[in-house]
Amino acid sequence: MNMETTTSKKKRNPVFPIILAILVIGGGWYGYSKYKYAQHHEETDDAQISADISPVIPRIAGYVKDVLVKDNQYVKKGDTLLLIDERDLMIRLQEAEAALATAESNLATAGATTNAAKANVATAQASVGTIDAQIESAKVTLWRATQDFQRFDNLYKDHSITLQQFEQAQAAKQTAENQVKILQEQKNQAAKQTNAVSAQSNATAQQIESAKAIIKQRQVEVEAAKLNLSYTVITAPQDGLVSKVNAQAGQFLAAGQPLFSIVHSDKIWVTANFKETQLDRMTEGQVVNVHADIFPEHKFKCVVGSFSPATGSTFALLPPDNASGNFVKVVQRLPVRVEFSDKADSLVQRLRPGMNVKVEVEIN
Repeated sequence: MNMETTTSKKKRNPVFPIILAILVIGGGWYGYSKYKYAQHHEETDDAQISADISPVIPRIAGYVKDVLVKDNQYVKKGDTLLLIDERDLMIRLQEAEAALATAESNLATAGATTNAAKANVATAQASVGTIDAQIESAKVTLWRATQDFQRFDNLYKDHSITLQQFEQAQAAKQTAENQVKILQEQKNQAAKQTNAVSAQSNATAQQIESAKAIIKQRQVEVEAAKLNLSYTVITAPQDGLVSKVNAQAGQFLAAGQPLFSIVHSDKIWVTANFKETQLDRMTEGQVVNVHADIFPEHKFKCVVGSFSPATGSTFALLPPDNASGNFVKVVQRLPVRVEFSDKADSLVQRLRPGMNVKVEVEIN
């Protein structure tokens, strides 16, 4: 009788049905809540913190004179990060300045030569003018001598004058003729001299233009030397944190050699890689909740900023070629930029590029 009573009690024990009912109801509620959540949210854990990272790269080759920053140091825009030995560049600048001074001196010399040539041209032209006046006077003298000779010739034929008087008139006429010829020849020589001096003046004028061109070239060389000299001081392009510094005093740097980077601490965002099947209802401006692994209990308020113009595989170093013939359809992911909207959140400044986060987009 006792055994029958015990068996009856075991059969009537309600614990198992209750636990089963609780599990069924809880599982149903959990499934329903997940379903409702999925109707209004899209999420992904394929997301990381991103930031603007400026590389520090020397523009000139040289030896490191001094490194003024250390790893993880905060710097402001314009702060000096590194100094390159400037002695070689100072010598080049002095050489360029000396060449410029020489070119300016050559220009001054060419200018003085040109002025002297112009003065000689004016003198030669004045000489030609004087000879022209003398020729006119000589022509008048020749005309008078010719007239006197003709009169004396007629008088001599009439035996009214002596032979001596006739010969004197004839000599005066020949002297006047010779004087005109001499002055004509002097004029020709003066004209040639004027042309020669004028040609010299033109040549010196061209030397001035050439000297001016050389001066411009030397000025460019001086500016280039000054610019290269300024590159010996490497400054921070933006505010941010310095990464690991790969430079030491005395080290030789090649132009374009990456040294370290500066991470802009005040310009960070989240890059979330959503599947293409999740993007049908996502738009810019939607509210986003971000949970970072470093602060798992904290919710960062964000918004959808923008969508990438292409999928991540398109920008890969070796993008897949679907035209190769062996095509396997793979769901692609599109990078979505998520911006932090809560500027007063102090924890945002503690996030670092590369940290993993979970992104939940509230679909309207």
